[in-house]
Amino acid sequence: MAENAVFNWSGGKDSSLALYHIQKDNRYKIHSLLTSVNSSADRISMHGVRNSLLEKQAESLGIPLDKILLPEHPNMQTYESIMKDKMDELSGKGIDHSVFGDIFLEDLKKYREDQLHKIGWKAVFPLWKRDTKELISEFIDLGFKAVLVCVNDRYLDVSFAGREIDRELLKDLPEGVDPCGENGEYHSFVYDGPIFKNRILFEQGETVYKTYPAPSSSNDDCFQPPSEEKQPGFYFKDLVLR
Repeated sequence: MAENAVFNWSGGKDSSLALYHIQKDNRYKIHSLLTSVNSSADRISMHGVRNSLLEKQAESLGIPLDKILLPEHPNMQTYESIMKDKMDELSGKGIDHSVFGDIFLEDLKKYREDQLHKIGWKAVFPLWKRDTKELISEFIDLGFKAVLVCVNDRYLDVSFAGREIDRELLKDLPEGVDPCGENGEYHSFVYDGPIFKNRILFEQGETVYKTYPAPSSSNDDCFQPPSEEKQPGFYFKDLVLR
């Protein structure tokens, strides 16, 4: 019998590739997509993607969307309180597994596992310890389509905001930048691929530069503590649903 699980969905390429693999694993049944949303901006936390595009992703994937509404800059106490309420709610529905798209960040993996252990859940990591060069090549070869929506100016300049994830992008990434952005170099929005029923149509809008307290690692989703420290600046490429 398959285990009931929620999938921690960020809307980006790691989430998409992890979902692709977990859907091929008969041990798990995905109950819903769990996404943290900035309630003030009505956008995916950290990625900055509009809620309307997130909803279109879920619709195209054919999986119910379950949002966690967070204030713009939650402290740890607020964050963990909101998370506890959500996980208690899901536990009541018979769910006890949580799937993540993490690749190699050991501290983040341990945090997730420790938090889930407190409520008797288990964490699942379909992409764990895979080579990121192989992963990004697999992502492209499978026919996934994505654009960069958030660029960390510590690693990349503004010209990368809005660029398509393709072979040309990989060639242009500076030395030391992880091709999957696993160290927080960039975040992406996936609009097509083998797990989607329909391509999500959008137009690129303005590019906005912001600095704010960001999550402590690259993948912003549910079981991830907000950082108390000031982070570098980020270039956000706005996407508008067509």
